[in-house]
Amino acid sequence: MENVFLQQFLMISDIRTIAFLVVLAALFYLIHVLYHKKHMDFAVVVMIGTGLGLVLGLAIQYVAGFPDAPMEVPFVAETTTWFAMVGSGYINLIKMIVVPLVMVSIMQVIINMQQGKTMGRLVQKTIMVTMGMVAIASVTGIVIGMLFGVGKGAALVEDGTATAKEITPVATTIKNLIPGNIVKAMVDSNIIGLVIFSAFLGLAIWWINYESKEAAKPLYDLINAAHKAMINMALLILDYMPWAVMALLANTIAQRGLSSILEVGKFIIALYIAAAIQFVIQLILLTVNGLNPVVYMKKSFATMLMAFTSRSSVGCLPMTIETLTKKLGVDQGTASFVAGFGTTAGMQGCAGIFPALLIIYVCNVTGTPIDITMIVMTIFVVTIGSLGIAGIPGTATMAASVGLSGVGMGAQFAMVSPILAIDPIIDMPRTMLNVTGSLTNSLVVDKLMGSLNEKDYNDMSLNTLEKK
Repeated sequence: MENVFLQQFLMISDIRTIAFLVVLAALFYLIHVLYHKKHMDFAVVVMIGTGLGLVLGLAIQYVAGFPDAPMEVPFVAETTTWFAMVGSGYINLIKMIVVPLVMVSIMQVIINMQQGKTMGRLVQKTIMVTMGMVAIASVTGIVIGMLFGVGKGAALVEDGTATAKEITPVATTIKNLIPGNIVKAMVDSNIIGLVIFSAFLGLAIWWINYESKEAAKPLYDLINAAHKAMINMALLILDYMPWAVMALLANTIAQRGLSSILEVGKFIIALYIAAAIQFVIQLILLTVNGLNPVVYMKKSFATMLMAFTSRSSVGCLPMTIETLTKKLGVDQGTASFVAGFGTTAGMQGCAGIFPALLIIYVCNVTGTPIDITMIVMTIFVVTIGSLGIAGIPGTATMAASVGLSGVGMGAQFAMVSPILAIDPIIDMPRTMLNVTGSLTNSLVVDKLMGSLNEKDYNDMSLNTLEKK
């Protein structure tokens, strides 16, 4: 009975579990001292937390003897369960405010806009920039995959455990983005659906104001006040990010065995390099549009680290919007719409370079020729498919299913089992690329809309998020 209480309920049955929990608490206090007593810069403290998380995760692996299946080691399972309470709990805290933040932000923008044509132009430019960058991301994935020869010499997986998700036609998925039930859209984190609903509701309230300012005033006051409250709530939660990233990264490293990582090491390296190249392409896009990439990187660094360690594009959405509006001079409407769209559709990491790399991997494993037809088909399928996986849980697996099925290789999906087994390791750069894609797309779209405040963008004194 005692063992059940300690091992299954309390999840503390090993002295090593207690030791690592004490170490985590000590490191938390160190972050507190650096941030609140030494008043170190937020981005620097986040980076320190990330580094400490990496070391802590490796230390757990070392003490466990670098096992092939870390979660079968009792103290590792116990320790990571407690770590997840902090890390995953923080992500849930952020996700909690995503729905009200997006809805209130969109309505606040709509009711304060001067002309009805603004939204139409915003939608057009968002789709143009977002889909163009996904197409480039797919090309990056193909080129790097071919250069590295991912899949060549890999063992043929005959009985892999991975199974493809059911494929839904793109047209049907896009239709389903229009919420028939707004509550269901909230539960499913259908951000695009929420944007559509909020835009129509905002227009309806704007119309009331057009007919009678007196009748609309209470609604205007409520939405504007709610918007300020949601912004402050987001900033209050984001203030705890340095502690969360430590637990998140330590958890990810501790839970993965070295053998599973080494098995597909070439693919991991290729994906990280592809993500780095695509990131450079994003910086080039900013430069072409007259924006200093160094300023962008300095101001967005904390957001990038949050994306890398949290592995949640939706979870990073509040911080993405706040970085765009408070630090980079992007209009609130553009930030809310483009970042929200980029979080659930057109993701350059999960739905761009990753499925393209997987297609090249399976081609090399099966000996399928990678000719011009396969390359063009891959670019087309990955680009269009990035819309088809919008709002669907298990984005990376769905992207893999859509990509492989789209080029006629759905039957070989089981061959990617070794890659999906180390998904957390490759999900970190993918998610960061998703978020940086939302950031750069928002900047470019706002510049094209003529509403970007370049003075604020270049003002380095705005490199700290402050509560109003």
